[in-house]
Amino acid sequence: MVSASRARLLLSCGLICSAIAGCASAKSESGTPATAVAGGGIRSGPPVKSSAAKGQGTTTDVADPLEANSYPAPAGVHHIAAATPAKAGAVVAAGAPSDAEVKAELQQMQAVERSAKHARTTRLTPVPGGFSIGGDGTIPIPGGVPEVIQKVVAGANEIANFPYVYGGGHASFVDNAYDCSGSVSYALAAGGLLSAPETSGELENWGAPGPGRYITVYANAGHTYMYVDGILYDTAGRSGVYASRWQVQPVNNSGYVVRHYPGL
Repeated sequence: MVSASRARLLLSCGLICSAIAGCASAKSESGTPATAVAGGGIRSGPPVKSSAAKGQGTTTDVADPLEANSYPAPAGVHHIAAATPAKAGAVVAAGAPSDAEVKAELQQMQAVERSAKHARTTRLTPVPGGFSIGGDGTIPIPGGVPEVIQKVVAGANEIANFPYVYGGGHASFVDNAYDCSGSVSYALAAGGLLSAPETSGELENWGAPGPGRYITVYANAGHTYMYVDGILYDTAGRSGVYASRWQVQPVNNSGYVVRHYPGL
């Protein structure tokens, strides 16, 4: 039987989730897509990505200036295709928190949350040769956060160790290699925060200005990355072709537009 306090909390959370879902809006089509390769092979030759910034005229993306730091996959490398973002984002933390845990989470101050995130980040161990986390390249689905954030983490985990190929993930969310913006787009789509892949230039106009509480996207014309619940998700700085996009080293955010999803 659900206690009265538990019922009130669940009702409150349900209203919040409904409000977040109601804010979601369809995105316009992305720029020129990469050519898909039958049979799961890696495409050859980088496509040119261009985009039209919504309401701000036409802009053209430039080649990712940090591509060399992302361990671009050689032509002979193959990887299985990813699942659709919706399927990847369906994996969320098992079980529900107790009444006491929910109340404690709601009562935490932002300073305490930042401290907890910092402690969690420092426990991650990088792989030599870069800043990628070790193990299987994924991070645990966090508890005590909105379900949409759990889905974004699950989606990011799905392709965390996929190879990097410029233009990857733009012809379709389902691909066998992802570039910087393809990676961020896939994870956001897993949480229902994006309806089509976007280039790094388009992500400059995603969501709302400024950092978010749980998720912050940094973007400019050539590169993009994000922090999810305090953990860096980036293609540049990885430790190898199949190394994780989750990284332990904070980066210099200067020169990037800062965006977040309203309410998150």
